[in-house]
Amino acid sequence: MAPARRGGEWWESYFDAQYLLEYDPLFSPERDRQEVSRLLDVLALPVGARVLDVPCGQGRHAHLLAEAGYDVTGVDYSRYLLARARARGTGRTLRYHRADMRRLPSRWTGRFDAVVNVFTSFGFFLHPADDARVIHEFARVLRPGGTLVWHGGSRDGVMARFLSRDWWTTRDGTIVAHERSFDPLSGVLTIRSTWRGARTRGEREHRIRLYTASRLAELCAEAGLVVEEAYDGWTPRPLVRRSSEMLLVARKREVARTGRGH
Repeated sequence: MAPARRGGEWWESYFDAQYLLEYDPLFSPERDRQEVSRLLDVLALPVGARVLDVPCGQGRHAHLLAEAGYDVTGVDYSRYLLARARARGTGRTLRYHRADMRRLPSRWTGRFDAVVNVFTSFGFFLHPADDARVIHEFARVLRPGGTLVWHGGSRDGVMARFLSRDWWTTRDGTIVAHERSFDPLSGVLTIRSTWRGARTRGEREHRIRLYTASRLAELCAEAGLVVEEAYDGWTPRPLVRRSSEMLLVARKREVARTGRGH
């Protein structure tokens, strides 16, 4: 596998105050609780189970998972979002750590009962090999039998109803517009954001590599994870071709036990 690469990629500076403003309509306490309620149903773990939320962003899921009784570690690369997460509160069962998800701490090997990767937090890196590296890191830090919950865009569904442009207004009156283009060869979706408000205006671009469920299942299998469930986004409905979002549940293979014959 090619080594992880760094240096000037869009994600290194994108997740800031402007990011929170841009996606403001998607962030609400009600939505956060609905999504975490679904995570609790899918994970079905006992109180005290160790959960890694990566990347955790501003802590909207990590905080509620800890509130539900899990021992939660949130990881993100953005110093700004981590500061926002810590401002929500930390404690004995909730802590935050800054790291690149391609290189999680070596001491975490086999530590977690579950890894949660949600809100289209995958496919950021320039090279596909780095996406595979992320899946391998998720598998490494899971205990045998542990669960990975992955949520993001489904390439099939996004392309089935591709929206080349749209716009919305945030709570402070800022108008945000997105223009999208898709490269079918690389699988990369490029989004150009433009915003205009009373006190701010600007534009920038970010890119995400979209995956099909079958390709993600292959990446998981290569890392020792088996995708056992596939849902239509956050709903309990099964994934279908036109699902624009998908939630996949994968398990880490148990270590095979060998015994002596008698």
